[in-house]
Amino acid sequence: MTMRSTRPFYGAIALVAAALLGFGYYLQFAKGLEPCPLCIFQRVTYIALGLVALGACVHGPRGFGARLYDGLILIAAVTGSAIAGRQVWMQHLPPDQVPSCGPGLDYMLEVFPLTDVIRMAFTGSGECAEVSWTFLSLSIAEWSLICFVLIGLLCIVHMFRRGPA
Repeated sequence: MTMRSTRPFYGAIALVAAALLGFGYYLQFAKGLEPCPLCIFQRVTYIALGLVALGACVHGPRGFGARLYDGLILIAAVTGSAIAGRQVWMQHLPPDQVPSCGPGLDYMLEVFPLTDVIRMAFTGSGECAEVSWTFLSLSIAEWSLICFVLIGLLCIVHMFRRGPA
């Protein structure tokens, strides 16, 4: 009674997260696109998701352990989807309803308590509504939302799949 290894699944998730982060850093450092506060929170979520997936890949869990890792990755994917979804919503607001630009994230972290920084970042600022790059007519936030949703769906399928008896 052997079960299939979970390592390839978690390794693939970790590689996808690393590739998405790498592309984000390429856009920032090679193309000069500065990330907004919501973009930075999405990066943090990809880092968390990738680290959990990497840990699961190294651990190679089965049964309950695999479901636990799936749940943690799913929580990160849902969190990332919420952040990316908020940014997509802001990008589609009429120009007169876009919030005004606020201070940068670095400044807010130096001046305000962390809870206030998170609240202000999620309230959004005008820079989060800017679309500075597109591929196939979708913005970075829209691609990020798609990726988070796909990773979440894959984790749900992985969580409830039945291994061979």
